[in-house]
Parts: sequence; structure tokens; C-alpha cells
Amino acid sequence: MSSELRTPEVDDLEMLARRLRIDSIIPTTAAGSGHPTSAISAADLAAVLFTRHFRFDVNNPGRLDNDRFVLSKGHAAPLLYAVLAAFGLIDRDRLTTLREAGSPLQGHPVPTLPMVDVATGSLGQGLSNGLGLAIGQQMRSFDSRTWVLLGDSEMAEGSVWEAIELAGVRGVGNLTAIVDLNRLGQRGETMHGWDGSSFLERGKALGWMAIEVDGHDVVAIDRAMTEAINADAPTLLVARTIKGKGVSFVEDDPDGHGKAFSSEEQERALEQLGSGPDATWPFLDSPSGDPPNRPPPPTFETEVTYEKGVATRDAFGAALTAWVTDDGSVVVIDGEVGDSTRTEAVDDEHPGRFIQGYIAEQNMVGMASGLQTLEFHPVVATFGAFFTRAHDFIRMAAVGNATMTLVGSHAGVSIGEDGPSQMALEDIAMMRSSGAVVLYPSDGNSAQALLKLALNQQGLSYLRTTRGKTPHLYVPGTEFSLGGSHLHRSSGDDLVTVVAAGVTVFEALDASQRMETDGIGVRVLDLYSVSPPDISTLSRCLSETRVLIVVEDHRGPGGIAETVTRALMEVGEVTGRIVSLAVSGMPGSATPVEQRREAGIDSDAIVDTIRKLVGVKTARAST
Repeated sequence: MSSELRTPEVDDLEMLARRLRIDSIIPTTAAGSGHPTSAISAADLAAVLFTRHFRFDVNNPGRLDNDRFVLSKGHAAPLLYAVLAAFGLIDRDRLTTLREAGSPLQGHPVPTLPMVDVATGSLGQGLSNGLGLAIGQQMRSFDSRTWVLLGDSEMAEGSVWEAIELAGVRGVGNLTAIVDLNRLGQRGETMHGWDGSSFLERGKALGWMAIEVDGHDVVAIDRAMTEAINADAPTLLVARTIKGKGVSFVEDDPDGHGKAFSSEEQERALEQLGSGPDATWPFLDSPSGDPPNRPPPPTFETEVTYEKGVATRDAFGAALTAWVTDDGSVVVIDGEVGDSTRTEAVDDEHPGRFIQGYIAEQNMVGMASGLQTLEFHPVVATFGAFFTRAHDFIRMAAVGNATMTLVGSHAGVSIGEDGPSQMALEDIAMMRSSGAVVLYPSDGNSAQALLKLALNQQGLSYLRTTRGKTPHLYVPGTEFSLGGSHLHRSSGDDLVTVVAAGVTVFEALDASQRMETDGIGVRVLDLYSVSPPDISTLSRCLSETRVLIVVEDHRGPGGIAETVTRALMEVGEVTGRIVSLAVSGMPGSATPVEQRREAGIDSDAIVDTIRKLVGVKTARAST
């Protein structure tokens, strides 16, 4: 903890703040774009934080118990890059490569640089990331803190208040949120302007210590940050600042947002700011003691085997509970539906590795992005339909190359009577578009095997589980692989291949058996690895049977049929016909059997489609 500031230290901090302003202006002018005024409003805050309160091992930037900083207002990236240069983490000469092709100094931060843990820039996400980091530090018993710098515009985002509320409930005292209250957004004044009382009062009501401070008074900033460190509760530091501070012709200018200075304007700005120190500055200190060990990876010694039908969500929950350990890397985050997703047993048996995220899906995924930077593997579980609320957080997790497993239960119309508000019908498309591995088990043993695959993946993975029981299909120990599939009822005389996954595998098997009585061979392929798909097997089946019927409990756009078609097109192997049976229209309430019948994805629909196709094919073959 730092002592009270003396006059020479105040002078040094003000010089450093000038340096940060200068190093925010010059790169944006060189790039011809960027947000210099948004960066320089927070320069005094950054100068005090990083010299007086931030503990970081410059020689070991990846050290897990370093303090953490999240720039939620990611458009102020030039300030962050100026900080990295000021503290010797990058060469100052690199600053003028801002926004150049191939430069790590991108327009908004991504974790390719020291001290950058998560991708930011989509406003309203950084505090959730920081909350995940702070909780992870507590789980590891680190004496370290997380600091998040937010813009006042993004305080309008509901996700910010999701994070604030949960942090207050949990009493996450090692988290400090700093609001750069500079009054101006992209198109003029923000919702509350310079009136910080709204944030202060709400913060206090939600369990935070809230402090208002002049964001350009380094003594006051230092005092407030010291209070934050000594607090048991999370701290909301609302700092009133001036956008463009230090450069008279852009100070508090509502038209200055997102505009780089011209060469002439830069010259005028630098004349006003004066010189800044070129030497590198030290952080307050490094974390004490030896660097901590990495958490052990998940082990899969305990396995549950199934000899009869169960719901895949049940098998997922049982396997997850068996594999979570009190000191391991797997952390489970659930959205107050643990009795439905089947994660509640983890909460009962390993509460130290379970986070109740409540009904706040954006914050859940945002926390996971933060947690995984401390080498945890978060498993985020809710109804598959509700992940759509968090799509932007999933997208940004992909931008940041984050590793996590998302588990969506209640997939498709097969949930039955609850109706369309609860049905995951667009989730595969959403996860595929975000670059996630998509795995879709059909029975208990495959659910356990595919969860194991997901927990061994780097990057995003998505496990899609079914609410109701499905029949027993795979014997214990069956091998499953990323990009794999399993063929069922396959012969050299097959006229059609039905490609299915999850619940529709059983509809396809029933249809195949019915067609067998008509003397028509129907191959069934369980495409349990939806993305990436088994291109080799799909190509061979299409070549041998000339027709693929893809049947899925999901909407057509972005679903399994499109996955299959695109994969085959990319390798130039579309040598036959691909037919899609997917959910269209708007379902209502009905039983699962009625839902699949109405959607046209049950065995009757498959049989009808096969008969039409085979008739055409037989006639063509006889000519």
C-alpha cells in the first residue's frame, strides 16, 4: 500500500500523465484514426493507478497472481498502449504502428499484449470480465486485485449492472470499478452528464463502497484508490473528468469524439502539453513470494456408465460433478436453473468451484472470459435459448481467444409443453458463427464422452443437451472424437443416408427400420460432432447413396444441414443431393412427440421424404 503523496511525487505523477497524453495523441495522428480525447481524459487516473497501487511483475507478465487491469472502454486503447510503453512492457517506438496491419496495437485491445487479458471494445462487458478475474483471484487465494476502467456511456448497459449487483451480493472486495465520467459520448452528452450521483447511489444500494473524485486531482485519486484497497466491499470510483483534458481546443468538445488530430493539431496539442518523461516507470511492486503453480487440469478417472436410457442433461450433470475438484481448473457458472441444467450437485459438493450467476446470462459469459485468463476452465450452463441474450459476449470471447465450455439444455422443440420461449432453435447457428466447437450427444454415454472432449478443448465449445430421456444407444467406452461421427445400420445396398444428431438420431433409426421392411436400405449417421463435422464420412455417404437427408431439432438457417452443405462445398464434394428437414414456423405447446411431428422432423416425415426420393431415384436408375 502506498503512503500519502508528497509534492515531488505529485509533480512526477503529473509529468507521467502528460507523457500518457502525448503517447495517446501521436499514435492516433499517425494512424489517422482513433479516440485520443477519450484516452487522455483518463490519463491522471492511469498515472496514479499504475505507479501507486498496481502490483505487477514486469519480468513475469504472465504470472497468475499479478494484479489485473481491464480497459472496458476499449476505444481508449491508445491510453493502454501508452501505459505499456511507459512501464517498459512494449517499446515506445511501436506506438506509431497503432492500427496498422499485423500490429498487435489494434484499434481495440486484444490479449496479444502483456497485461491485456480479455478483448474489449464492445461496451458494457469489461466489468463482467473483471468480476470473473476478481472471483478467480479469490478462488486461488491470491492477494491481488482487479481494476476496471469504464466509460460513462457504457453505464447505460444492463450488463454493467448485472456485474455490479452480483459483485455486491458476493462482497468481492478485491474489485474496483473506475468510471471515467467525462460527460460526452459519441453524439453528445451521456445520459447523466457530469451528475455522478445516480451511479453512486445505485452502487451503494447494491453493496458497493462508492466514492466520487476529481479525476484530474492526483492526490484525491490516490486517496480514493487507497480507500478501495482497504475496503471489504467492491469499490465504485466515479471520477469526474474532462474529455480532451490538457488540449484546450478539444476540451469538453462534443464534436471531438473518435477524431484523430491532424499534424497541425498535434503540433498545437504537444505545445500545450509540454514535455513528458521518456524514461520507463516502475510499478508499485511485484506480488510477494514465488509465482503460484498452475491449477491442475481436469481428470476423468471417475466415469458413470449407462445401460439404459437417460436424459443427456442428467448424464452431463453426473459426469461434471464427478470431475470437478476443490482445487482443480473446472469452475461451473449456472444461471439459476441448476435443477434443470443438472449442475446443482456441483454446488452441493464443490461450492468453492460453483458460481451462482442468477438470471444474468451476459454477466455469466463475461465472468467466464475473465476466469479463464487465470487458467480455469469455466463451464457455463443455462437453457440453450437463453444464450442468445449473451451472443455479443460469446462473440467477444471468441475475439479474445477465450477458452470455456457453454452447455445449453432444453434443446429444440423436443422440450415439449413449455413452448417456444424456452426452445433453443437458433443456438447451433449462433455458436457456429462464433467459431465454437459444437457437440450434440444422443444418449447418456455419448454425453459423458462429449463433455470430456469439450473440457479438453482450447477455445469455445458448446454442448447441446436434451431435456427428456433418450434411449440407450452407445455401450460404455465407445470412442468419440472431435470431427467424428458414428454410422448406424450401414450396408453397401443403402439408397439414402439420414444425417441426424441428438434426439433425431432415434427418429432416423426408427425410419430406417421401417424402410427395411420395404426392402430399402437406409444408412443412419450420428453427426455428434456438428462443428467441425466429419467431412470424410459425409462425403463417402453422399458418394455411395447419392442422397443425404439431414434431420435436426433446430431451425434451418445456420443449422446442421447448412453445416454439412458448407463443409462438403469447401472440399468440392457435393456430388449428390442434400435434403433438409428442420424446424420452421412457430411452435406452440404440445408433447415432445407432437412437437417433432408438427415440425416435420419425426420418423414419419423421414419415411415420407425417403419414399419420394427413392421413387425418383429408382425411376432414374431404370432409364
